[in-house]
Amino acid sequence: MNRIYLDHAATTPVRPEVAERFAELLASAYGNPSSIHGTGRDARRILDESRTVIARSIGAEPNEIIFTGGGTESDNLAIFGTAAARKDEGRHIITSNVEHHGVMNAVRKLETEGFSVTWLPVDQNGSVSPEDVRAALRDDTILVTIMTGNNEVGTIQPIGEIGKILKGHRATFHTDAVQAYGEIPLDVDRLGVDLLSASAHKINGPKGTGFLYQRSGTKLSPSSAGGEQERKRRAGTENVPAIAAFARAAEIAGETMEERSEEYGMFKRLFASAFMGEGIEFRINAAEAETLPHILNISFPGTDIEQLLVNLDLEGIAVSSGSACTAGSIDPSHVLVAMYGEGAPELRNSVRFSFGYGLEGKDIRDAAAATAAVVRRLTRLQKGENNDSN
Repeated sequence: MNRIYLDHAATTPVRPEVAERFAELLASAYGNPSSIHGTGRDARRILDESRTVIARSIGAEPNEIIFTGGGTESDNLAIFGTAAARKDEGRHIITSNVEHHGVMNAVRKLETEGFSVTWLPVDQNGSVSPEDVRAALRDDTILVTIMTGNNEVGTIQPIGEIGKILKGHRATFHTDAVQAYGEIPLDVDRLGVDLLSASAHKINGPKGTGFLYQRSGTKLSPSSAGGEQERKRRAGTENVPAIAAFARAAEIAGETMEERSEEYGMFKRLFASAFMGEGIEFRINAAEAETLPHILNISFPGTDIEQLLVNLDLEGIAVSSGSACTAGSIDPSHVLVAMYGEGAPELRNSVRFSFGYGLEGKDIRDAAAATAAVVRRLTRLQKGENNDSN
């Protein structure tokens, strides 16, 4: 069976150039970058070069990049680190109802510790209103954390507008850019953010590495005790081969961003035209919003998500019903709940298709045809069951 992987928003295959860089340095750059001898200095040079590449990709300075173990650690460091550093100045946090669990669960934990949290609603396209952010601001607000692009439906949030609102306020502004990094242009000054999280495995890099951007002068307490690595902000010996591979993946992502965006736009059109041609009833979630180029979330009325995912997998089509961090959960997507409300049919019939390296137009056409056949079969079964029950 020819399997077609359409779950790149969950994780991505490592590109050959990136794997080659990782394997090369795994064998040769084994020194500890904190050591002062030649082998350590060689590792330090590679680490510094990688930091410069990553910083350049978001318009930052190298000393503003903290290497971490991935997106969730970066989110946690941003949120817990800000809370610890600024708790004497205030204990109010603003976030949204559609954040990644790396943000949501960290903020919920702070709620149990006495912090006050304003959970902002979103519209039916999953968008946060900048005016809602403005209205929620208080004198004791120390942190605003809003994601750049949603990992389930792809909605791009108005981070630049929110950044302008916060420019005159004392609150630290964090954005989880894990899903957006490498897919759309990001510049920390234009966005107006103080902290930004990203991860390597979303851009064809290795799992287990990421970074947190920390604007110079932004208060942040370290989340772990140990050595003085990463300018005392993240203890532990740096994973130099993985970080260098991350930097290579970031370079490639930047070089190919425009081309990939156009290609993914074509993929979305191929899906829509195939479903319309087959007479399949469908609705694109967040259709009226600006969305990340690689994410397409579709509702198929008359289907059930568990049956849909199982049948697509049997056809060799790998897709998702939402965040990979909730795999195995029977709860509906918190993003779709925030968009449509409890009990909405979209909660039980929406699928996320996400694109990436290695896909071609033929793959998309084949996947669309297979999906159409599965949806048609399941809707017929559903109608038959409904008729039997009448």
